[in-house]
Order: sequence, then structure tokens, then C-alpha cells
Amino acid sequence: MFDSLSEETQLIIMIIGIAILFIAVSWNTKRNKNRWYNRGKRNFRKNYMDKKKNKK
Repeated sequence: MFDSLSEETQLIIMIIGIAILFIAVSWNTKRNKNRWYNRGKRNFRKNYMDKKKNKK
């Protein structure tokens, strides 16, 4: 697939691809961390009751 491109172009494409993957993983990690750490002080009973009240 990349055989027709020069070695320099292949290297640049690989670096850009790795950078995009790194950014995607960093963004996903940050999003997951915010989701888990902002969930009501990790109190299962309180979280359950709050969710139960919000469903009604």
C-alpha cells in the first residue's frame, strides 16, 4: 500500500498516525477519569438513591 511512497513520506505518515492515536488515547483517558471521579464521592447507596429519584 505504501510501497509507492518514498521512505520519508512513509515515516511522516507513520509519525502523524502515532500522534493521532496518542491524542485519541489521552482524550479518552481524560474523559473516563472525569466520568469516574465525578460520581458523587463513590457512595453507592447515595448514587443509587439519586438515580432512582431522577428516573421518576
